[in-house]
Amino acid sequence: MEPVESNSFVATDLSVSRRAFLKRTVGVLSGLVSAALAIPLIGTVIGPSFRAKRAKWVQVGDIGSLALGQPVNLKFPFKTEDAYLRETVIHNVWVIKHSSTEVTVYSPICPHLGCHYDWHPTQSEFICPCHGSVYAIDGKVLGGPAPRPLDTLPTRLEKEELFVEWEMFKVGIPEKIPE
Repeated sequence: MEPVESNSFVATDLSVSRRAFLKRTVGVLSGLVSAALAIPLIGTVIGPSFRAKRAKWVQVGDIGSLALGQPVNLKFPFKTEDAYLRETVIHNVWVIKHSSTEVTVYSPICPHLGCHYDWHPTQSEFICPCHGSVYAIDGKVLGGPAPRPLDTLPTRLEKEELFVEWEMFKVGIPEKIPE
């Protein structure tokens, strides 16, 4: 009698191939799903460092009626956007009009510890009520613990409309460094 060929070897060989195929398919699909989830996550974490900061010019107001050489506190709405969060905050700045084409705009934040200072017309000085820093009308430190002069903000005039690029600076250090 001749030996009968067994199909069990062929069947076993096919099941191993099927198993290997399923392993590879599941591995490839898992890799694709992982990549699809990882790319947006990496973009969210690393992306902001590659985005160029756009200047955010904000209209502060008309300077036509402001008195020459007198600090005036002007308030303006500032819209912020962080991902899906949108918020409007009221900021203020100190504006000194030198002529119809020249102004100086100071951030209202004291460079010492971040308090808000005020203009005292009787002394002709900016004074921080929290820590006693005193500034001249040109922003120079006259006394107190302030490490630097008042921070000026970039300005742009269109006709008599004042635009300011709002930014905040690190406090408590001698250099003017944006946050």
